[in-house]
Amino acid sequence: MPHPRRIGDEAEDRAARYLAEIGYVLVKRNYVGRDSEIDLIALDGDCLVFVEVRYRKSRDWESPEESVSPAKQRRLWRAAEQYLADVVGKEMSMRFDVIALTETDLRHHKDAFRPLP
Repeated sequence: MPHPRRIGDEAEDRAARYLAEIGYVLVKRNYVGRDSEIDLIALDGDCLVFVEVRYRKSRDWESPEESVSPAKQRRLWRAAEQYLADVVGKEMSMRFDVIALTETDLRHHKDAFRPLP
């Protein structure tokens, strides 16, 4: 059985290749903030995109998209704020995308969620 970290790395590699193919510029992989890790950070034109990559072997339980819970969204938002403050140093246009992967499918959800209070 493949190691879960290797499966996650392969899913992120697949997502990063896809983003490059559609013209995004990869800025950072696996940014670790205080509350959460952001899988991929990329530029789509002048918009900074924080990308959550989710993989499920099958859709028997929940889809990859369904696994991005409100709690996870809040943690990603806090990590994105930290990245903007610590690394970018200025406000800029940003959004959160989700790339949902299965063994045979890739679905890209642009602007998948908005920051929660």
